[in-house]
Amino acid sequence: MNRYFIFLGYNGKQYCGWQSQPKGTTVQQSIEEALATLLRQPVPIVGAGRTDSGVHARLMVAHFDRCEPIADLPFLAEKLNRLLPKDIAVYRIAPVRADAHARFDATSRTYQYFVTTRKDPFLYESACRIHHTPDYEAMNEACQLLYDYTDFTSFSKLHTDVKTNNCLITHAGWTNEGDMGIFTITADRFLRNMVRAIVGTLLEVGRHKLSPADVKTIIEARDRGKAGTSAPAHALFLTDVTYPEELFVGR
Repeated sequence: MNRYFIFLGYNGKQYCGWQSQPKGTTVQQSIEEALATLLRQPVPIVGAGRTDSGVHARLMVAHFDRCEPIADLPFLAEKLNRLLPKDIAVYRIAPVRADAHARFDATSRTYQYFVTTRKDPFLYESACRIHHTPDYEAMNEACQLLYDYTDFTSFSKLHTDVKTNNCLITHAGWTNEGDMGIFTITADRFLRNMVRAIVGTLLEVGRHKLSPADVKTIIEARDRGKAGTSAPAHALFLTDVTYPEELFVGR
C-alpha cells in the first residue's frame, strides 16, 4: 500500500466544516469526490483535524492510500486543482511511510485569528470587526496563563467524543499593527471550538470586562459556561501543521 499526504488550503465560507457529514457540503467530501473521479475508485482521506463550519485553512494536511504507486504527483495535484472548486487549492502531494497518519502524527498545529477596528469591504469575510481598540497588553498577560495548564475543558464544545481535554500549548499571543490584531496559538492538539472560545474570552479581557486573573479562574473551573462567548468562525484560519521529517519518503 502506498500512502500520500495532500497539502492544501481552503476558504471555508461555503462549507459545513472539514469533515464529511450527511447534510451540507464539506471540504473532505469535495476532495474525496475529485480524487475518486481522477483515480476511478473511492478514495477516503483522513485530515489532520476538523475545522468548524466557516473556518478557513491556509494549510491543511490529509492522507490517502493507493495500491498502485502514483508516478507523477505534481500532475495529479494539477489535475485536482482543475477539478476542485475555486475555494479549495491543492499545494502539493508527497509520498510518506505506509504507517504515517495525518492526524495522529502531527506534532503541532497553529491557528490565527484576525480582528479589526476598521470597517473594510475587503476584510469583512476574513476578520472580525470589533468596535473598540482592545488592551493588547492585558490580553497577552492572560495568554501567559495558558502555558500553566493542560486541561482546557472550559474552552471546549460540550458533549464531544474525545477521550481527554488535555492540550499542550507552546505559543499564544497577540500582535497588532494599526487597526488589525492577530492572535496566534500553537499546540499539539486542539479541542472542538477551543480557539474561538479562547479568543472570545481574551477579547473580554481586552475590554476590561475580565481581568487576566479571571482567566486563571475560568480555566480551573473546567466549565464552558464560565468562559466567554465564542468568537465568529469567519476570522479563524488553520495556518500550519507540522510533522517529523522521517515520515516522508525520498527526503
